[in-house]
Amino acid sequence: MAVSWRSWLANEGSKHLFLFFWLSLNVWLFWKTFLLYYRGLQYYYLHQMLGLGLCVSRASASVLNLNCCLVLLPMCRVLLAFLRGSQKVASRKTRRLIDKSKTFHVTCGVTICIFSVLHVAAHLVNALNFSENYNEDFLAINAAHYRGEDPRKLLFATVPGLTGVFMVLVLFLMCTASTYAIRVSNYDIFWYTHNLFFVFYMLLMLHVSGGVLKYQTNLEEHPPGCFNPNKTLRENTTVPKAFEEPFPNHTTEPFPEDLSVPEPFVQNNFMRICSEEPKFQSHFPETWFWISGPLCLYCVERLYRYIRSNKPVTITSVISHPSNVLEVRMIKDDFEARPGQYVILHCPRVSGLESHPFTLTMCPTDTKATFGVHLKVVGDWTERFRDLLLLHSNQDTEILPIFQQRRYPKLYVDGPFGSPFEESLNYEVSLCVAGGIGVTPFASVLNTLLDGWKRYKLRRLYFIWVCRDVESFRWFADLLCMLHDKLWQENRPDYINIQLYLSQTDGIQKIIGEKYQALNSRLLIGRPRWKLLFDEIAKCNRRKTIGVFCCGPNKISKILHKLSNSSNSYGTRFEYNKESFS
Repeated sequence: MAVSWRSWLANEGSKHLFLFFWLSLNVWLFWKTFLLYYRGLQYYYLHQMLGLGLCVSRASASVLNLNCCLVLLPMCRVLLAFLRGSQKVASRKTRRLIDKSKTFHVTCGVTICIFSVLHVAAHLVNALNFSENYNEDFLAINAAHYRGEDPRKLLFATVPGLTGVFMVLVLFLMCTASTYAIRVSNYDIFWYTHNLFFVFYMLLMLHVSGGVLKYQTNLEEHPPGCFNPNKTLRENTTVPKAFEEPFPNHTTEPFPEDLSVPEPFVQNNFMRICSEEPKFQSHFPETWFWISGPLCLYCVERLYRYIRSNKPVTITSVISHPSNVLEVRMIKDDFEARPGQYVILHCPRVSGLESHPFTLTMCPTDTKATFGVHLKVVGDWTERFRDLLLLHSNQDTEILPIFQQRRYPKLYVDGPFGSPFEESLNYEVSLCVAGGIGVTPFASVLNTLLDGWKRYKLRRLYFIWVCRDVESFRWFADLLCMLHDKLWQENRPDYINIQLYLSQTDGIQKIIGEKYQALNSRLLIGRPRWKLLFDEIAKCNRRKTIGVFCCGPNKISKILHKLSNSSNSYGTRFEYNKESFS
């Protein structure tokens, strides 16, 4: 399969180029900092005493500062939703780059893990060097107190060492719980351990405040490598005890100009004579400059989100669909959302700490304020949530007027937040592919088109739904039929192309009938032939850019991604977008 470099650059190439740029930036920053500190050690003649461990630790620390600074920005969801709005970022390519925020967050996290290992290893070497290469000439900058001091004291009995140990433990928990296997098997573990990031940042602020790194404050009075004859003479001259008292321990007077310098101490004609001992002072923690801004921004956003979602919503109706699908319709004051966005639901009676994201299947409009979500009942949280809403009712559907509704549990909604599916209405032609419950992001798009499609750029929509059994279609079939009938009445039957694929044939007669007559000819058995489908769409839309949107299993996503990058003879370009629930 030939690859179109233009499509590859639009879909995957931009991400690869950005990741290559980010890796190069981190390596460059590491190398520059390493050379800076290595030359400084040579300048002070300390490279033999401290070795390369200090250089590696400082170089890795600079990379960690950068990544700890930026890893929080992709998690500022309100900021990303604000930037993703078409009025804020006019370029679609830039908006699609914002959709890679999760990838950037993961990249920063992996970089933090890698350079943390390097940083810890370098400090283990530093602890040994400080202990074994203890030098009384550099008491102020040596972390050890005497030669041969146990390096474990430097690691477990100091503020930088102890906080570093706890940071390694927190980072280990966060990294292991972020793996795909744990996220899928037990999302709660991932959620709770990831919230330890606040503990990590507090430890980081304490870690850099230990004052281990120091700089010289009197470079003019004591340039590195200078000669101090007063100190040297005292160290090499035996003074009688009777005359020991008049000699001060330290003198600030320069060596007399009329007295010649002893030959052993003159190494070249450019030897500089110092007038006092070197003085050192602790550095101000640079890490505070790096992380204070993003951390404050993240905290302000979380506070804003808390205030915005502090008032519970009004649940207007709860509908139980077949195949363990639950629909919840709600009303909230001043709530606005765009098709394709998602919200985070929090029900204190289900769990005081857990919150879960759900894509909006119905957005509020100018004529109605109701919005809703569809959720698949899988896992403990959704099961408890369903039981609270339906109270173990055996009825499949329950819709009550607001004035007659029962006392539903309090439900808080945080959002809405942006997703790649907001772009589906900004293409002239869009291909939407859903697998199973992955149809929920497209439900809000179809509901929006049902209210009015002429004000959007979209002029043709290919909608493909791949599902296991026919029962999963029934809750969505009414919406498809209503949109189909509306477009026929407006003489635009070609606006939407619907294809429904079933992998199982049991119960197919339940959906083939008069009620869903519009879908009878569009109901197919088996799986789509994706290559032929892409060729047909490319042939019908020559020299156009088509947005491809997928929400479903990774197997389907990989196939669509590969086909979007392939070339065709019609000059059609496919731009791939994907939403993942994992």
